Amino acid sequence: MTERRIVIAGTGSGVGKTTITIGLMAALKKRGLVVQGFKCGPDYIDPTYHTAVTKRTSRNLDSWMLNEEIVKGILKNGSIGADISIIEGVMGFYDGKDPRSDKGSTADISVVTNSPVILVVNCASMARSAAAIVKGFQCLSEEVNVVGVIANRVGSDGHFQLVKTAIEQECQVPVIGYLQREIDIEIPERHLGLIPSIERGELDGFFDRLGDLILETINIEHLLELSKTDPLELDDTLSLYYKKAETTCRIAVAKDAAFNFYYQENLELLEAHGAELVYFSPLAGEVLPENVDGLYLGGGFPEEFVDNLAKEKEVKESIKVAIEAGMPTLAECGGFMYLTEAIVTTNQKEYEMLGIIPGKVEMQTRLAVLGYREVSGKNGNFLLLNGVKAKGHEFHYSTFHSKKEIPYAYETKGMRGVTSEGYMALNLVAGYTHFHFASCPQMVENWIQKCKEKKVYA
Repeated sequence: MTERRIVIAGTGSGVGKTTITIGLMAALKKRGLVVQGFKCGPDYIDPTYHTAVTKRTSRNLDSWMLNEEIVKGILKNGSIGADISIIEGVMGFYDGKDPRSDKGSTADISVVTNSPVILVVNCASMARSAAAIVKGFQCLSEEVNVVGVIANRVGSDGHFQLVKTAIEQECQVPVIGYLQREIDIEIPERHLGLIPSIERGELDGFFDRLGDLILETINIEHLLELSKTDPLELDDTLSLYYKKAETTCRIAVAKDAAFNFYYQENLELLEAHGAELVYFSPLAGEVLPENVDGLYLGGGFPEEFVDNLAKEKEVKESIKVAIEAGMPTLAECGGFMYLTEAIVTTNQKEYEMLGIIPGKVEMQTRLAVLGYREVSGKNGNFLLLNGVKAKGHEFHYSTFHSKKEIPYAYETKGMRGVTSEGYMALNLVAGYTHFHFASCPQMVENWIQKCKEKKVYA
């Protein structure tokens, strides 16, 4: 018995992994196959493209934030009902948490999940040298299984044949196809308006065209053959998705173009532990839903919609009243920004937010922070009690400034040491860190227990 799954890895960031991944998904869909997408690492954007193409929710696989059994469980659960699973890599194939190991890398995910790998190589301005690149990626680890290559940005079919001959002779793996550098197709805007444009189907034409291009120059039948591998074996009792409790509380989840960065497993873990999730859109003027016991304000792009968010006074007031009444609330990154006094844009315009957190957020044109975090709660943090640690990541272009000394929510450990982060008061826990609840399911248990105890609107 075999299953079909394949990792689309790159030699580095920017080689075309995402374009080729979503193109392959579109091409396979055209062939009538059910395709499931996955993304290595803590990325919220690329999975939205996978979901839009495949019509199935894409999921993240992260071998630093999560243990191996959980990674395999996410892959197995997400693949139910699919003919093939396509796993898009992150950065370069071996790039992860630490330059001294593969931990957290695409290579690590491929080994943990026993998945064959297609390596995407930017072959512009080279021929035989492409074989040296592939050989290096094959040899760095004996555990990885590079089964094929896709040549990207080649100049012509003749150029492709030179690259193909060199790689197949020196590396003993097939080069199953290519994309030309002048195909004049680029992934549409990946920031402003991404979610609504995808949900309205505005990118369907792009996906369709990209799928046709892939079918012209990449051997899909060969890909399907190379993707065959053994079924994943894991202990089903470790599954995240086992219903552990009857529904005992309702948690409101902000979900729209401004707030949409949620790991699917975070939402499913809340449901598995007894929460009914009630979605609402602050951006669309929807006030906090009635009769909810908790609130989840995820990350996203509030800075792109500050004018609209600032004008929705009833929405802001409904959330503020609930939090000040003690509603157990988690606000991550964009949600944290929304709860401050104001967001200041790069052109120095200031927009009033909820004012629960004393201080302002200032947007920058450069990335402010990026990296994994190991997190422990400060004293009084109801999510991370008694020294419990969770894992997550930070990625933001803004900085927070307060004229007051504020009660921090977390102590975070990253590559640059340990620091205090976030804000905590009443039953509000907020900060820049995006958590993966599967790294610490006790967070979910603590949150639901607090919701049951508090029952603000009981």
